[in-house]
Amino acid sequence: MSDVPHHSFHARPPQHPSPLDGQPSQHPSPPSPPSYPTYPWQPQRPHPAERPPARRLPRHPALGNHSDLRILRSAYRRQRRVATLTALGYFVLFLVLSAFAPSLMTDTVSGGLSTGLLLGLCQLPVTWLALALYEHTARRRVDPLADRLRRQARLDAMREAAR
Repeated sequence: MSDVPHHSFHARPPQHPSPLDGQPSQHPSPPSPPSYPTYPWQPQRPHPAERPPARRLPRHPALGNHSDLRILRSAYRRQRRVATLTALGYFVLFLVLSAFAPSLMTDTVSGGLSTGLLLGLCQLPVTWLALALYEHTARRRVDPLADRLRRQARLDAMREAAR
């Protein structure tokens, strides 16, 4: 009897000659990728003849790498933080006082108006103050930087169009 079972799922794989036997290996080469996209979301590869010619590097740095743009981003970030912290900071202060100092919040200021109600009514003017602060810093710091970058981009576009 043979030591190999007669079941088809236990059959031995075909033996390939070894490169040590002097014969070339019969292993198939790995498949090459198809020339067409196998998935619809894969981008089409342009043929070598259809590739656009290489572009010259601009004389001026790209606008995204410009140091003024980084300055503008940081000024805008600072502006948002200040305005947001002004409005939210006051509201958080109101909530903390309500939670941890209820006796202070229930004290009357004048004629039955409690401190908590007065601080709650002051929330609207504080929000307006935050908006005014946001506008002020925008006009004073952010808008001049943005205008300068806009002018620079316009000049760069005109230079590119003249080439």
